[in-house]
Amino acid sequence: MPKLTHFDKKGRAKMVDVSGKAETLREAIVRGSIFMKPATFKKIMSGKIAKGDVLSVAKVAGIMAAKRTSEIIPMCHPLNLSHVEVNFFPFEKESRIDIEAKVRIKAQTGVEMEGLVAVAVAGLTIYDMCKAIDRGMVIFNIHLVKKTGGKSGTYLAGHK
Repeated sequence: MPKLTHFDKKGRAKMVDVSGKAETLREAIVRGSIFMKPATFKKIMSGKIAKGDVLSVAKVAGIMAAKRTSEIIPMCHPLNLSHVEVNFFPFEKESRIDIEAKVRIKAQTGVEMEGLVAVAVAGLTIYDMCKAIDRGMVIFNIHLVKKTGGKSGTYLAGHK
């Protein structure tokens, strides 16, 4: 098992020094879902939520969150991201909206955390904009699907 890099020899938290790493093109794809009542789903999809266009606001919130990840996750490096994309995939039968973030950079460290934060905040934004009509929404299964670049190479969820 690889050693944890965010702890020093005494077990105290530390930021990893990436200054010796090569800059490579790195990308992370992250997905998650939000489940809701069928009526909530229909209102979102028809644009009838009183606070406005839920998915447009959630998209902007996810992009903004990715760019500010280092401000909320203590050991993340501040990064000048090259690309952040947030997309939504609605599934009416399940009253579910899947959220996907793609984050890209040419740097010395990866962007997995930025993708995870983007999906989480997009889901939280949907929740916030719809909570007046549905407090039972569930944000679920936020996970890294794929990452490329860096010394460790490509990671695909479900592959060993």
